[in-house]
Amino acid sequence: MHIRLRTVIGSIAAALLVSISPTGATADSYWQCVPFARLMSGIQIFGDAHTWWRQAAGRYQTGFAPKAGAVLCFKPTGRMRLGHVAVVSQVLTDRIIQITHANWSIIEGARGHVEQNVTVIDVSPAGDWSEVKVWYDPSRDLGTTTYPTYGFIYQDDAASKFAVAQNVAVAMAQNAANEVVAAVRPGASPLQMLGQVADSTDRIAALIAQASGQNPAEKR
Repeated sequence: MHIRLRTVIGSIAAALLVSISPTGATADSYWQCVPFARLMSGIQIFGDAHTWWRQAAGRYQTGFAPKAGAVLCFKPTGRMRLGHVAVVSQVLTDRIIQITHANWSIIEGARGHVEQNVTVIDVSPAGDWSEVKVWYDPSRDLGTTTYPTYGFIYQDDAASKFAVAQNVAVAMAQNAANEVVAAVRPGASPLQMLGQVADSTDRIAALIAQASGQNPAEKR
């Protein structure tokens, strides 16, 4: 119980840090992907990210279909030799999800940021999420790099129930943080913000169409 209470408190702190950042990321604390994924998912696996898939065997269900709350495990590559883990925040389609993860993009010259609701697209030939492209904040694009993955580790019943309670607490913390932001950092006008969102949405839609082999002009 004490461990779970500390986890909730940590999650609320993480949510607050992310919420008060204008870019959806924060460098106030340096986060590695593994402790952040463990904190946010409730999946109690330790060790380097590339070992999570093997460690999950016999302890957690695994598979190749995304679910909210599951952890997506990336295989190690030359530039990512320890692998990577990220929590699925929502499933948009059978081949498009959003993740929340840490220590991915270099933002303002530094690593260790937390990024919320990052778009990930399944580009595997079989549609089994074995190869993905990930939105990269500095370039504002999915880029050309394809990342191999092991698959998804799903929460057990206890972790799932815990995550529901945790998400309620996080949502409350985010609402409070948003009120603070509105008071201390007015930022851009609503019209400017809407324009930025529309531009990002259009870019993602075009990239999705390109990845799936569709011609955006055919949609009109």
